[in-house]
Amino acid sequence: MRISAAQASEIAAVLREAARLDILPRFRKLASGDIRTKSSPLDLVTEADEAAERRLTAALAARFPQAMILGEEAAAADPALLTRMLDAELCFIIDPVDGTANFAAGVPLFGVMLAAVHQGETIAGWIHDPMGDDTVIALRGEGAWVETAAGGRQDCRVARPAPLGSMVGAISWGYLPPEHKMQLLPRLAQLAGTLNFRCAAHEYRLAATGGLHALFYNKLMPWDHAAGVLIHAEAGGYAAQFDGSPYSPRKHAGGLICVPDQTGWQALREGLLGSA
Repeated sequence: MRISAAQASEIAAVLREAARLDILPRFRKLASGDIRTKSSPLDLVTEADEAAERRLTAALAARFPQAMILGEEAAAADPALLTRMLDAELCFIIDPVDGTANFAAGVPLFGVMLAAVHQGETIAGWIHDPMGDDTVIALRGEGAWVETAAGGRQDCRVARPAPLGSMVGAISWGYLPPEHKMQLLPRLAQLAGTLNFRCAAHEYRLAATGGLHALFYNKLMPWDHAAGVLIHAEAGGYAAQFDGSPYSPRKHAGGLICVPDQTGWQALREGLLGSA
């Protein structure tokens, strides 16, 4: 099964509409009751997340009536949906507002993420930037590109490979166990620089367009990573879990490192986690 370029552009327009109608009108206008916690104080949901997910779910179901639609907020309400995804022929995975903590705090760094997964393999990915009003799109085997509202297109390409000491990385260490944090944090000085946007959508966009070398994540929910890993790969990058195995949206643990090439992956993995 494949998603065509025309379908990909049509779906990008659906993401743009959800951002225009459900997300941006609420930005910096949320009342206190519009922001709630889920699993922890760091795990937030807002009225914008829920409204955008409803719109996206309805639009995708109308276009792909046989597909399973897995939204982050729906899965929070019914965790059994994650298990159902394992057997789905085609599943669309929605993160209606990635970077909700930024959105809720009035920080203009958030995105809308969507992945199409066929029998466990991501075949298409989208990351829409509501503030910039453009969308990064990837189709498996067909590359990755930034598409504007007017239909303009610019191909994505990861940064050139670099040695560990020259790498700049987006390192997300907050979900590591405490003992692993203590081991990791001193090792970050080996890199040329680090950042953390609190928004995987923009970190993947930056990596796929050559703005940094490395991504490092421990928590692997599919709405945060399925689209981004494909976009990064189609932009020429290399990704593997901490043990070297390929990433799959069906796996939600085991960590993830994304870099321009396999040599850089090995260097970063050993530099930050050791060789074991």
